[in-house]
Amino acid sequence: MNGTQVAQEPYEFLTVEGGDGIATITLAHPEKRNALSVATMRELLRAFEHIGNDRTIRVAILRALGQVFSSGHDLRELLSVEGETAHDQYLEIFETCVRVMTAIQSIPQPVIAEVAGVATAAGCQLVASCDLAVASADARFATPGVKIGLFCTTPMVALTRAIGRKRAMEMLLLGDFIDARTAEKWGLVNRVVPAEDLAAETLALARKIAQASAATVALGKAAFYEQIELDQPSAYAVTKEIMSANAEAADAREGMSAFLERRNPTWKQ
Repeated sequence: MNGTQVAQEPYEFLTVEGGDGIATITLAHPEKRNALSVATMRELLRAFEHIGNDRTIRVAILRALGQVFSSGHDLRELLSVEGETAHDQYLEIFETCVRVMTAIQSIPQPVIAEVAGVATAAGCQLVASCDLAVASADARFATPGVKIGLFCTTPMVALTRAIGRKRAMEMLLLGDFIDARTAEKWGLVNRVVPAEDLAAETLALARKIAQASAATVALGKAAFYEQIELDQPSAYAVTKEIMSANAEAADAREGMSAFLERRNPTWKQ
């Protein structure tokens, strides 16, 4: 596996580190509950774009410092918006958020959320947008916007696609927390582990994914999101073409040969 060289960018609200094909983005503003201010979201967007363009990176982990994974949008920042251009200012804030969530699913590498503590509103959206999520047993999740008069409308997009209509509506209409086990049962997270094992379990998952052909994983991730909202005939029409192209690729032929020859494959990518 190629080593990972993550460029040292001048981030203020997060850190980005890498090694052995795995990049780790850490939300590093715990005194502000890792709120998704515009500045933080722009840094996240820059980090994901950099990772997406770095072929030495095979998997990304998104984590946070402190007791709160992310509390969502910065309410003080939202309240500071005023004047005749208020609507355009709000559109810019939420458009930036949409761009971050879209980038997570658009880059070739799988992104794993490592969730310790609380994830609320757009912070919950961040978890739902990641390809996989591992949570500590004490993690909690909520979309509480309804309680403050600001319905979690953009978070509902990712949330609904992760856990389904009825459960998403329950979270959105009540605004109450669900615990980690409920989040696992509902499909918001993949697995729940003891808090002391969270980092190790997430890293182990990332390392296992990183063993696969990066080209194959990238193709599969893109195909997943392309077909997921299609009706079944359309989904099969798309995926049969993608799988045919995949079968012709060097790594697929190497993988099939290695399986038949009972040896470990040597990936080209």
